[in-house]
Amino acid sequence: MSIDQQTGIDEQVTASARIVLAHVAASVPVIASLVAHGDHIAAWADDVAGRLVAGRRLLAAGNGGSAAEAQHLTSELTGRFDGDRPAYSAIALHAESSAVTAIGNDYGFDQVFARQVSAHARAGDVVVLLSTSGKSPNLLRAAESARAVGARTIAMTGPRPNPLAEAVDDAICIDGASANVQEAQLVLVHALCRAMEPALRRGGRR
Repeated sequence: MSIDQQTGIDEQVTASARIVLAHVAASVPVIASLVAHGDHIAAWADDVAGRLVAGRRLLAAGNGGSAAEAQHLTSELTGRFDGDRPAYSAIALHAESSAVTAIGNDYGFDQVFARQVSAHARAGDVVVLLSTSGKSPNLLRAAESARAVGARTIAMTGPRPNPLAEAVDDAICIDGASANVQEAQLVLVHALCRAMEPALRRGGRR
């Protein structure tokens, strides 16, 4: 390998490293901004845990990366987050692939979550909607369906103002670029689960 070839590789690696470091540097303040939402997250934890212990259900939905975060939340509840405890009812609506494709084919993609909310949600349940933009029509329709059946709606979104934050009962809106917001949402999900754990454990010893 010539010196010129090696120099080109070194420059490429350096450029890639700069990109990585810039991304990490951008994510840090976005994640750190969750500190300002601490009381808000704790209030969600108390409310959601109380509903689950009382036998209510949690439904969650998102698109793309937000779908992954929503499914992460439901898996922590049906499985376990930190130590053994009873399972709680939580469904990731986007993971119902046959329902999503059937509803999308028959009613349109805007209805893929709304129709499932109409089918599964009952008064007192909680519907958690995740979006970095806060503009996804299928999540907005899901919020409408949840309200119609008397379920509580909460959303994790990117910056205000956005339609989803206005459509739900309560929202935590995180300022930042889309990818960084999504990273912060995972930390929010974990913080929410950790805060719920004591009540979920006590609730299992009825």
